[in-house]
Amino acid sequence: MKTDHIDTRGFVTILILAALWGINYSAIKITNTGLSPIFTSLLRSVVASALGIAYCVAIKQPLYHRGTLLIHGIVVGVLFGLEFACLYLGMLFTDSARAVILIYLSPFIVAAGAHIFLGEKLSPLKWAGLILAFAGLVSVFYGKPSKYTSLMLAGDILEILAAFFWGATTLYIKKYLAEKMHPINTFLYQLVFSVPVLFLCAFFIEDRWIHDPGQMVLWSFLFQAVIIAFASYLIWFKLVHDYPVAKLSVFTFLTPVFGVAFGFLFQREELTYGLMAGLLMVSIGIYVTNYRK
Repeated sequence: MKTDHIDTRGFVTILILAALWGINYSAIKITNTGLSPIFTSLLRSVVASALGIAYCVAIKQPLYHRGTLLIHGIVVGVLFGLEFACLYLGMLFTDSARAVILIYLSPFIVAAGAHIFLGEKLSPLKWAGLILAFAGLVSVFYGKPSKYTSLMLAGDILEILAAFFWGATTLYIKKYLAEKMHPINTFLYQLVFSVPVLFLCAFFIEDRWIHDPGQMVLWSFLFQAVIIAFASYLIWFKLVHDYPVAKLSVFTFLTPVFGVAFGFLFQREELTYGLMAGLLMVSIGIYVTNYRK
């Protein structure tokens, strides 16, 4: 049932989703110990695509469109594939706590891009949120852990690239696909058409795909593919259908908080003052940028 406010059910659901999305970064670190990162992302898209197709068949929703919409769907899939190639490969080198903060620069890229390309003007409050996000980025880079190396810098840069691809994907969907097709089709296009992109990236970048696929690696992969890539985003689309998306988006600031917490608890990652300050600034920035009266 549609409503114009976030009730208890909606709040608890988005809270659980934010926690799942936060712990996902630690799960990626686990699979990186046994599988090459881009190959893992490829398998993730394959499994989630199969589940998504089965869901579409079950609800009798057409699997694809013809003409221009299909072309736009392919573009979205390519952007999505590049995003996850950068995200997973970057996680091989940098901490999950740093990655979750850096990639959540995407909401600010979307806000700035919507201002430039979609004519959605930014209020002074939202400009303040963008400036705060940039300050958070600077703080994260200055808050280097004691083990910081040039490889970790490369990982950080890949996560920022992933944030840009994520933002570009969102802007492209808003401009060409939003309100023109069922959300499950947009979701499915991202997954299905990311498969060839990820395969090519894995083929040319990674020389060995399987290293040590132990039980923990397998369970971690299934969590990413089934719970995150399929179930959590299916629930998210349901929330978007039932609740105002602007009010839902405000709560995404909780994901970096959970991501940093789980990185500390499960990966024993170092929490520097710069990282914590950056987390605070980025989280407040997400809240301010997405806030609606």
